Amino acid sequence: MTDAKDYSKLTMEELLLAEKKIKKNETMTAVITGIAVGIIVYGVVKNGFGFIYVFLPLILIYFNYKNSQKQKEILKQIQTEIEVKKG
Repeated sequence: MTDAKDYSKLTMEELLLAEKKIKKNETMTAVITGIAVGIIVYGVVKNGFGFIYVFLPLILIYFNYKNSQKQKEILKQIQTEIEVKKG
């Protein structure tokens, strides 16, 4: 979703579907981040600090966070357009 979409040209149904999809993506991002944090905690408790148990999940969390910020911006645009179309 790197391309900027013109949400003003979408119908209300398409906007609602896009909003629902982004909210689902936010939930999946939260789940993946939680699993990564769990891996970090498990790895530190069982094996101490190690590349696989600490740094790889941190990299995953970082990319999830960056993607999450982009998704939030898109969600704001969609919600603004929904409010405009509602009148």
